Amino acid sequence: MVASEERYILDAGSLGVLEGLAISSDGIPDFQYFGGLPYALPPTGQHRFRTPRKLPSDYTYGTKESPGRFTRGCKVCPQPLSRVRVDTCLFDEDCLQLNIWIPAGDTPTEGWPVFFYLHGGFLQRGTANWKIMSLVPLLSESAFQAIVVLPAYRLNALGFLTGDAFVAEADAVHGASFGNMGFWDQRTALEWVHRSIANFGGNPGNITVGGYSAGAYSAFHQLTHELYYVPAEKNIIKRVFMLSNGPGLRAKNIGQHQTQFEEFIEKLGIPCDLDEKEKLARLRQLPYQQLIDVQAKMKVSEFRPLCDDTFHPRDLFLQINSGDFAHRMKVRGITLLSGECRDEHTIYRTWRPPEDSFDSLQARLCAEYSEDDVAKILNLYCGPKKELPADCKNWTHLFGRIYADIQVHYLQRGFHNKLIQGGLEPGKDLLRYRFDRRLKCLDATMPARLGVSHSSDVPIWLWGSDFPGGLTDQEKIWLKGWNEEFAAFVAGEKVNWGTTGPRQMRRWRADGETDIWEDDRWEKGLEMWDLVHMELPSNE
Repeated sequence: MVASEERYILDAGSLGVLEGLAISSDGIPDFQYFGGLPYALPPTGQHRFRTPRKLPSDYTYGTKESPGRFTRGCKVCPQPLSRVRVDTCLFDEDCLQLNIWIPAGDTPTEGWPVFFYLHGGFLQRGTANWKIMSLVPLLSESAFQAIVVLPAYRLNALGFLTGDAFVAEADAVHGASFGNMGFWDQRTALEWVHRSIANFGGNPGNITVGGYSAGAYSAFHQLTHELYYVPAEKNIIKRVFMLSNGPGLRAKNIGQHQTQFEEFIEKLGIPCDLDEKEKLARLRQLPYQQLIDVQAKMKVSEFRPLCDDTFHPRDLFLQINSGDFAHRMKVRGITLLSGECRDEHTIYRTWRPPEDSFDSLQARLCAEYSEDDVAKILNLYCGPKKELPADCKNWTHLFGRIYADIQVHYLQRGFHNKLIQGGLEPGKDLLRYRFDRRLKCLDATMPARLGVSHSSDVPIWLWGSDFPGGLTDQEKIWLKGWNEEFAAFVAGEKVNWGTTGPRQMRRWRADGETDIWEDDRWEKGLEMWDLVHMELPSNE
């Protein structure tokens, strides 16, 4: 297959005239692509660490005489370097942009379904810039036919730094934010899509929000925000797709974030005894690269969400436990597709792993989660004597297991259980999956010893994506049904998932066949959920 691109001009009505790309394979049109479209004003200068500002109502991207050129990709939020390489030449605080792929076929009468996908990266790194050609197999060979939108959003300190100084600013400045800027970016991008996607042939009433890893975690928070802060008649999200992540543990409160804030400004040479307003002024004056470089020197190195009662309710897990969360989903007709890979831990244990000791493991987990929750979980695995479990080689190995169980395996099951108790129906409102086999195309970039690891299912859902060689002919036969049901899910059509009970998961087996599996981790998931989420204070 030979893919080619050529200039494509779109008259997007009130948005103006845009230049993108038309992609073809062997002369047959595949899709149109537009990359790097701003969805908000630049979050720079005095607007650093503040809520994103929507584009003016009369904002246009170009004219007939001078079309706006959108043939590349988004700017990338500055981030620390990691094992996954990102083009540092694209780093820019002015990163609130998105990329759009539009199927080349005749636009349906009601418009294309929309798949709004949030990238992963632990909320610390990552990019919305898939290779333009990476969706050729999905949009030209498979049953999947929908507009795909990938937004960039603020990450690490730029997206999730907060503390008392931000609270004071929010009290004094109307519209200021005191946390969760990255989540507000995502929400602003989603609202832009709802408002503007019809200009690209999309159906604003048929939007699926999903993502992988931190993108799935973000999708959960976007769903939460809609359920509790957006009236039902203004609902945007119709379905949620959570790849290898879930609600996890409670977000930290402002006091816990303040500890990290003080460490952050101290490493930057900003005195802690300064006036709160002056601290923020100095933070906004520093080059962004300084804010990024200092993160590698920090003890509390992970910048995470804030429990703020603004983006999501403080009593969120009480609402999940009571069944109210599920009830709201049911009333709005929101369906969830959620699941896991067999060996999630093999990748998780490589993300800033601790040294080989209990104390190092504890400190690493406390970099992301509350000390109370970490203490409960470590006692579950290590007991009061703080011993390494017999089936773990070392403390780094245990870190991978615990991280995977928090992010995916166990707390995801506890969440699913509460949704079912609250009224969602397995196989209809809640579609659970499990992958026990890995694709051949992963071998070039992901060692086989990692098994069916975290992220190894992304090319399954995206039909090979840009992984070397893509899917084999046999894999396409095995996965045809998965692709067809995924396409139906995103389109808002009936899905024949095959599961009927709470424990059942649709599974791609190690031998390549698909079956319905009785979940052998169900009880463990409920045990951890009850441990950390069933005995919560009234204000969580």
